[in-house]
Amino acid sequence: MKYYHISHTDLDGYTCQLIAKQFFSDGIFLNANYGLEVKLALEYVTTKLQDFQHEDILFIISDLNLNHDEARWLNKKINELNQNGFKIKLQLLDHHISGQKSADEFDWYYLDISRSATKIVYDYFEEHFGFTEDVKIWLSPLVDAVNAVDIWLENQTYNFEFGKVCMHMMKYCNEINQFLFADESRNFRFYLLQNASKYISLENGHIKLDDDFHTIKKNYLKINNQDDTIDNLISTKLVTMLEEKKEELSVNYKNHKGLLTYTLGSISIVANQFLRENEDYDFFIDIGKRGIASFRAKGNLDVSDLASRLANGGGHKNASGCKFEDFKETIYYHDVKKFFQEKLNKLA
Repeated sequence: MKYYHISHTDLDGYTCQLIAKQFFSDGIFLNANYGLEVKLALEYVTTKLQDFQHEDILFIISDLNLNHDEARWLNKKINELNQNGFKIKLQLLDHHISGQKSADEFDWYYLDISRSATKIVYDYFEEHFGFTEDVKIWLSPLVDAVNAVDIWLENQTYNFEFGKVCMHMMKYCNEINQFLFADESRNFRFYLLQNASKYISLENGHIKLDDDFHTIKKNYLKINNQDDTIDNLISTKLVTMLEEKKEELSVNYKNHKGLLTYTLGSISIVANQFLRENEDYDFFIDIGKRGIASFRAKGNLDVSDLASRLANGGGHKNASGCKFEDFKETIYYHDVKKFFQEKLNKLA
């Protein structure tokens, strides 16, 4: 069976996918916030589904309220595919009351405002697949903690406090970019949640987890178990990951090769390390969601001049920036690369 799962980008959304991962380790997981990201994620999955006409497919959406137009569009797409011989089971599992109109109209749209999406998804998988006892023993208490904080059950004091720490963890674990390295970023969050589950049974476990959060993050970021400051660990981890896909991320300007990233943010340390370790690259650029670009170089190219010529930007020879007023937000890296390479080509 092929498995696809779109979920929200918070504690509740990621824990939904951690639950599903226990049954579909090779599933395709995507995360989206509301608005454009949801639309693009739905388009991506419905396009990919067309490659599996003769296979059973389970498509889960969790912790996301589709507006009525989105729900109608998705219903039409899935029905068309199934009428043409596909075998797709669509199931949305959510708890936001704003989805009531869609839930009233579509039988695949399950809504229950009394439980978090995590709890709904856990109960769904328990009913349809059944957890082994060794998974239940760590996953069920974590689900209860997430449920308590997500629907704000302050009377469940310990679960609520533990859930607050987990919520903090998901908010402050952005070391691995979710656009460039979506799977790795998600796996990082799964790692944090699974490690958090080890603390639930401890006395004052929520305090111990809060104390150890920094160390747990560092343990994931280490390469070959080599310790360092977290900034250096992050930089080394990211540079290693960038090097693994540098051909995909490369752009060219005249006789200069550059590396283009999207929404990486705070690039100084990473960019300088990458350029130092990759002699054939002369510049490094990161573009944010709103078209704000940061440039770094190592002396072979004046990026202040490049930023000025591209979008009236400027700065220093080896560190500059600009803003592309015509940039359109996307969740697809290849759109960003196409946009930027075309800009470079016009200057060449």
